[in-house]
Amino acid sequence: MPVTVLLVDDEPLVRAGLRAVLDAQPDIEVVGEAADGASVVPLVRQLRPDVVAMDVRMPLLDGIEATKAVLRSVDSPPKILVVTTFENDEYVYQALRAGADGFLLKRARPSEIVHAVRLVAEGETLLFPAAVRALAAEYGNRKARKALERAALTEREEAVLRLMAKGLTNIEIARELIVGTETVKSHVSAILAKLGARDRTQAVITAYESGFVAPA
Repeated sequence: MPVTVLLVDDEPLVRAGLRAVLDAQPDIEVVGEAADGASVVPLVRQLRPDVVAMDVRMPLLDGIEATKAVLRSVDSPPKILVVTTFENDEYVYQALRAGADGFLLKRARPSEIVHAVRLVAEGETLLFPAAVRALAAEYGNRKARKALERAALTEREEAVLRLMAKGLTNIEIARELIVGTETVKSHVSAILAKLGARDRTQAVITAYESGFVAPA
């Protein structure tokens, strides 16, 4: 089955460009479009896409609030890929904190766009650009530090979290640590449970906010 995608952006040319790139792939299908975040929840319920590629800045309801609405009100919500013009946009960081699963620049090459959709659909977060990692460090807070302390991660789980924060996939982490992929998946699940994180993105944000991982 192809990965199904809902495009949400207030610029028709951006939506057209993304559709052309994604529909050219045999394993990806654009199933719908929206011009504002206010339309996202009903369209997600109707179309049940695997991924929502959503602009972070829109006039009626921005990507942050739309992300919150989807995660709050939709059972088995889709993955959300934040699409924006500027990599150091604080809105992007807030959208990731709200539960978005990945980040993509509008100027990305077609191959990067396709890779991002596939990666998010598989449930493995994208590498945060340096600017977003720096924002996460600036937002360092006591709550994140306490969450990490309470988690009491093992030495191997700490190693996995550091590699997750670098944007490595499970396969890449397995190669780095010379272990099996299933072992990595088990470690990731344990990390999420201990941190009380919804997904990998939330775990990585905690890692940066707590100071456990410093931006490069």
